[in-house]
Amino acid sequence: MKPDSDIIRKRYDRIAPYFEGMEAVMEGLFFRNWRKRLWAKVEGHHILEVGVGTGKNFDYYPKDARITAIDFSGQMLKQAAQKRDRKKVNVELEQMDVQSLYFADNSFDTVICSFVFCSVPSAAKGLKELYRVCKPGGQVLLLEHVVSSNPAIAAIMNLLNPVVVGLVGANINRNTVKSVKACAFTSVNVDERSSDIIKLIEARK
Repeated sequence: MKPDSDIIRKRYDRIAPYFEGMEAVMEGLFFRNWRKRLWAKVEGHHILEVGVGTGKNFDYYPKDARITAIDFSGQMLKQAAQKRDRKKVNVELEQMDVQSLYFADNSFDTVICSFVFCSVPSAAKGLKELYRVCKPGGQVLLLEHVVSSNPAIAAIMNLLNPVVVGLVGANINRNTVKSVKACAFTSVNVDERSSDIIKLIEARK
């Protein structure tokens, strides 16, 4: 694991036991509906979830799919494993850094992430890995919070970003849509229901 990833991983390890409580209000008000929309777009049988965290997406997993879920934080995975066992979710959990996946090329019908690339040190490396492990004709689905298109709000986000990164390891000022479009995908679309700072991105290999 790269040094930058190791620093961020330790931050997520630290907050893992409290993570669901920290995001409970936002989860109830906003994120839950976005997760439903994200997972409704899943295609195929073999699915990879990147950044499973504490397992917030377990309730939206498609029936009868073969799902592998990864995270680079061992403590987050511990929380996810407990939830998996409690809810009896059929998922294989593995610790892995999205910047260096262990999977073979062209392995998954759909690769899916929710609020992950804010925490990846090199978005370009992570996206290239998602592209690599996705099957030809398959899709990569991303739900991400991004920097605002409003200059005044963007300036505030840029100002606050070092504090947020220091506390939890997440960047709040990334332009993930631009990063995805810079990758080798044949098409990239942003769901029309996306807001200014939350984007549902659909990329096709």
